[in-house]
Amino acid sequence: MTKEITGVGARYLALCEQLAAICREADRDPAGLTLVAVSKNATVEDAIKVVLAGAMDLGENRVQEMLSKQQGFSEAGLAQPHWHLIGTLQTRKARQIVGKTTLVHSLDRVELAIELGKRSEALGIKTDVLMQFNIAREPSKHGYDAREADFALEQCVATPGLVVRGIMAMAPLAGGTDVARETFEAARTLFDRLRSGGVADPAAFNHLSMGMSGDVAEAIRAGATIVRVGSAIFGSPSHS
Repeated sequence: MTKEITGVGARYLALCEQLAAICREADRDPAGLTLVAVSKNATVEDAIKVVLAGAMDLGENRVQEMLSKQQGFSEAGLAQPHWHLIGTLQTRKARQIVGKTTLVHSLDRVELAIELGKRSEALGIKTDVLMQFNIAREPSKHGYDAREADFALEQCVATPGLVVRGIMAMAPLAGGTDVARETFEAARTLFDRLRSGGVADPAAFNHLSMGMSGDVAEAIRAGATIVRVGSAIFGSPSHS
């Protein structure tokens, strides 16, 4: 008899159905969308429940929290999911995550690119990264300025040890649906331009990471290939 999936696992499955419906409404194949379950406010036990329900990708904001959860999966005898680092990464912590992440979403400055590349080269591996762009030019947000995108892309692509897989963007939290849609459409336009500009390898530069719990529908409609959702799955840290 199959055990019923409840709690965070059930919320994850319900969200998958919702996202698939949004994709179909936008005339998109749901298989072309990756859902990263953002477990930054979750316990390792809840993160494990979501993976057992079918999640393959987990996202963390902080390096230490990601490493702690990875240890929890190992201690539970479980294979590691794909780990995405989505928060701001301090240059001095780059060495801690090289070889331990599937994708770094928050490459936002040349110093970090150089350090990630150097650490990757030392291990004989490549690190997949997304360039974070501050599309709305919010003073409180990190990210490259879109006006400097071409030069920034050239720097990142030329950095040994890195594979630039696309871009990441966030909509202003207080902007509402219209602002989110405008931000995501601008990010999609930038993504398309950079991908076809002759600097990046179009076969590798194929991910547009944008959209969170409050604006995921707008992101999908604008062409996101990766969405990052936490609270719709995990709720507050006390939820199970």
